Amino acid sequence: METEVPSVNRVDEIHEKLASLQGERLKVKANMGRSRIVERTGTLVMAYPSLFQLEVDERRGRKARQSYQYVDVLTGTVELFDAETGERLFDYVVAETEE
Repeated sequence: METEVPSVNRVDEIHEKLASLQGERLKVKANMGRSRIVERTGTLVMAYPSLFQLEVDERRGRKARQSYQYVDVLTGTVELFDAETGERLFDYVVAETEE
């Protein structure tokens, strides 16, 4: 029988890994709903207790900061990749219940 890891522990894992990656370039693929997927590449600025912040390059040399929650990474709404290799950083699969 497989034991389920509490999602709080997984959120802590995500936070710890991202805290160690501060200053690194990441690619983010975020599902914004209504079939809208946004892909951005930026530098991980800060990993706060409940969210992390990326600084992304906008048009005409401007920079913008985007914030994402660790829970969104856990649920797959936000996917993170290494900007250089394209390798996925977290691979959590949410089990769907059958009725």
